[in-house]
Amino acid sequence: MKRLSLHDGWTLSATGGPVPESVAAGPVPAHVPGTAHTDLLTAGLISDPYLDANETDLVWAHRASWSYTTNVRIAPPAEGERVDLVCEGLDTIAEITLGDTVVGSTRNQHRTHRFNITEAASALGGEASPLTVAFRSALEAAEEEAARIGGRPGAYDHPVNMVRKMACSFGWDWGPDLQTAGIWRPIGLERWRTARIRAVRPLVTIDGDGTAHVAVHVDVERSGLEEASDVAVTTRLGDTEVTGVVIAAETSMVLEIAVEDPQLWWPRGYGAQPLHDLTVELGAAGELDSWHRRIGLRTVALDTSDDEVGTAFTIVINGVPVFVKGANWIPDDHLLTRITRDRLARRIDQAAGANLNLLRVWGGGIYESEDFYELCDERGLLVWQDFLLACFAYPEEEPHRSEFEAEAREHVTRLTAHPSLVLWNGGNENIWGHEDWGWKEPLEGRTWGSHYYYDLFPGIVSELAPTTPYSAGSPFSPGRTPEEVHPNDPDHGTHHQWEVWNRIDYTRYRDDIPRFCSEFGFQGPATWATIERAIRNPDGSLPSKEDDVWLVHQKAEDGNGKLDRGLAPHIGVPEDFTDWHWATQLNQARAVAHAITHYRSWWPRSAGSIVWQLNDCWPVTSWAAVDGDERPKPLWWSLRAAYADRLLTVQPRGEGEDRRDVLAVVNDTGETWRGTVAARRERLDGGVLASAELSVNVAPRSVTLVDIPDNLRLPDDPAEETLVAELDGERTVHCFVEDIHLHLDPSPLEVKVEAVDGGYLVHVRARSLAKDVAVFADRLDARAEVDDCLVTIPAGSTATIRVRTDVPGLEEHLASSPVLRTANDLSGTRANTFEGHTA
Repeated sequence: MKRLSLHDGWTLSATGGPVPESVAAGPVPAHVPGTAHTDLLTAGLISDPYLDANETDLVWAHRASWSYTTNVRIAPPAEGERVDLVCEGLDTIAEITLGDTVVGSTRNQHRTHRFNITEAASALGGEASPLTVAFRSALEAAEEEAARIGGRPGAYDHPVNMVRKMACSFGWDWGPDLQTAGIWRPIGLERWRTARIRAVRPLVTIDGDGTAHVAVHVDVERSGLEEASDVAVTTRLGDTEVTGVVIAAETSMVLEIAVEDPQLWWPRGYGAQPLHDLTVELGAAGELDSWHRRIGLRTVALDTSDDEVGTAFTIVINGVPVFVKGANWIPDDHLLTRITRDRLARRIDQAAGANLNLLRVWGGGIYESEDFYELCDERGLLVWQDFLLACFAYPEEEPHRSEFEAEAREHVTRLTAHPSLVLWNGGNENIWGHEDWGWKEPLEGRTWGSHYYYDLFPGIVSELAPTTPYSAGSPFSPGRTPEEVHPNDPDHGTHHQWEVWNRIDYTRYRDDIPRFCSEFGFQGPATWATIERAIRNPDGSLPSKEDDVWLVHQKAEDGNGKLDRGLAPHIGVPEDFTDWHWATQLNQARAVAHAITHYRSWWPRSAGSIVWQLNDCWPVTSWAAVDGDERPKPLWWSLRAAYADRLLTVQPRGEGEDRRDVLAVVNDTGETWRGTVAARRERLDGGVLASAELSVNVAPRSVTLVDIPDNLRLPDDPAEETLVAELDGERTVHCFVEDIHLHLDPSPLEVKVEAVDGGYLVHVRARSLAKDVAVFADRLDARAEVDDCLVTIPAGSTATIRVRTDVPGLEEHLASSPVLRTANDLSGTRANTFEGHTA
C-alpha cells in the first residue's frame, strides 16, 4: 500500500450563487483540508464571521457554489495495481472530476468516499491533469429534497434533516448560521494490489477467571484486478502474535488473542488507563497493508433493569457501576478544520480538570477525529456517542436510508478500538420531539426516523460492536414504547430537564430524581476578555445586553429575558452591564451546581448527569463552561467543585411537615471516607451560635445522609445566619435564604496582593461571610489564568488565589472591583423590581 496526500496547490473559486464581486473575481489559494470560509478569510475577502455582527453579512454564502482545483501527476498504474482516490470528508454535495472524467460524487459530509480511478489514471498517461472538487449549495439541495419527498418538522427553519451535513452548520441556539463547503478532511491517493485492509474491529471480553480475550475482526477488500488468492493476516498485541489466512473465497476472518492477568482500562477516578499496541498486517509475498491502534482492555454494560421506581440507566465498567459526571460536547469550532489535536487536548484536559469522567458527543455535530477519541482513551474520559440526528424528523426514503446505513457502519467500525467509547445513542431528542413537539400532524404519516432508532442502528451495533451498549435516543425510556411510558419520564432511563431555564426556577431541579439526566443547563455570557475581543458596537464601544451586536451573539429564544428571570429570585437583576455580566455568570454556575449536587445525593438511584455543555464553537452567550476563546467561565469552577470526588452538600429530604435538610456526604472514591464533620451555625460576622461533631463512615462509591441537629438546621434569623460543615478539607456553606434576603456585607474582604514569580498571589481574609470570591484577571491580561474561583469564605477564614500573568504592576487592580468580585458586591446593585418571574 502506497499513500500519497493531495493537499498542495489547491485554489478555490466561486462558481455560482449571489456572491460578491470581490469573491467572484477569481480563484484564491486554498488550504486543504479547509473550508471556503477560512480560505476567503485568509484572502481578506470576508470579515471574521465570529466578530461583532459580521455573521449576518455572510448569508449570501448559503447559496453559493464552489470549486476546488489542483493539478496532479499520477504515474500510470502498473499491471495488477489499483489506484483509489480517497476523500475522508467532503462538505457536502460534491462532484469530483479528474481531467475530463467525472470519477465520483458525494452527498454526505460524515462519510469517507473511495473512488477507483485506475482507468482514469491510466488514460492520463502520467501527464499533469486538473483534479476538481465542485460543491453546490447544501441548503439548495436540501430544499429541493424537501420538495421532492415532502418536508419533515424540526426545531429550526432550515431543512437540516434533508442533507447529511453537520446539523449545527445551519445555526443552533448557541451557534452561528455559517453554511460553508470544502474538503474538510484529508484527501489522497492509495495505490495497492491484491488486497487491502478494509476494516479492523478489536472486540474485548473478559471471562470469569479474569482473562481478557481480544477478538480481532479483519475485513479485506480484493483489488478485482487479478484472480483472488489467499492472503495472510498477522496481528500483534504486546508480545503475542497470531497469524491466520483469508482464503481466496473469503474477505474476512477473526484472530483471537488471550491476555492473562490483564491491566484493565478504567475511567478517570476509578483506576489507570493502560493502552496496548495492536497491529494488523496483511501479506502475500510481501506486506500489502497494515493497521495500528492502541486499545484498552475493559468491559462495558448498561444496566436498564426495572426496579421499584422505574427503569435504571447505569453505565457499568469492568463490573463496577459508575456515576457519570459528564458534559455534552459540540464541535469545538464551527469552522471544523481549525480544530487541531493540540486544541482538543486543551479542551479535554479542561474536562478532566473539572472532574468530568464522560463527554457526550452530541448528535447535531460530527463524528469526531481519531485525535479526540485517542485523547479520551489516554485521559480516561468515557465517550457517549450519538448517531448524528438531532431535534428533527428524518426521512427514511432512499437515498437517505442508504446514506445513514453507510455512515453508521463506517463509524461504528472505526470506533470499536477505543476503550473510551462506552455507548452508542440513536439520536438527540428525536423520539421526544415526535411525541411532544407537534410533529405527528404535519408528518401526515410520512417517515420520521423510527426505523433508524429501533431497527437500523441497533442492528448495526449488534453486528459490528456487540460489546458496546446501544440506547435508542436521549431522552428515552428503555424497554418501553412512547405509548407505554413517555420518553422523557425521569423515572425511566434518560431525561432532559429543560423546564428549568425555559420556564421555571432552578430550585425546581429538585422536583424530580431522574435516573440519568443526560441534558440540563443554564446560560451565562462569555468571559470579559472574550467579549472585549469579539463583540463590539459599530463605533468600537462595548455593548450592552440590549444592543443589536450583543443579540447576534445570543441565539437562544428570549435568552436575555430568561437570564433576567433566572436572576430575579436569587441575586436580583443589576442595572449596570458589568454587574449584570458577573451576576449572570454566577447564577449560571449556581444553577448547574444546584442540579448536580441534587443528582449526586441520590446515587445510586440517580446514576449520572451530563450538563449542557462543556464548550463553545464561537464567542457567544450560551450554556458552555468554556467559552469560544477557550477561557473557563465561572461555571467551569462550579463543575470542578460539584463533581469533586468527595462532596459535602446540604439537601432536603421528606415531604410536607416531614421535610428537613440533611447533610449528604458523597464519596466517589475507592476508599472508605471516615471522619468527624465539624458543623456549626454562625452569624454572617462569624459568631458561633451552635455547633456539633457528626461522625461519618462512608463506603466507597456511596452516599451517606447525616441528620443535622435541629439547633444547627433551624436558624433564629435566616437573613443573618449560615450553616458551615467541614470534613478533611472539604467544606459546604449553606445559607437559609437567597442572596436577595441575606444581610451580606458588600465589602467583606481584607485583601493583600503579593507579586511572585509568574504572577501574583491574592490573599483574602473574610471579615464577614464572603460568597463566591472571584478574581477576573482576564480583565487586565487576556492571557492571565487563576487557580481558583467562586470561593465562599466564612468570617475569619482566609483564601489565596494565584494569578498567572507576566504583566507587572497589577497589584492595585487585582485588589478591587471589577477584577476582584464577590456575590456580596451585588447586594447594592439590584434593580428595585422585576416582573415576570415564575417560581
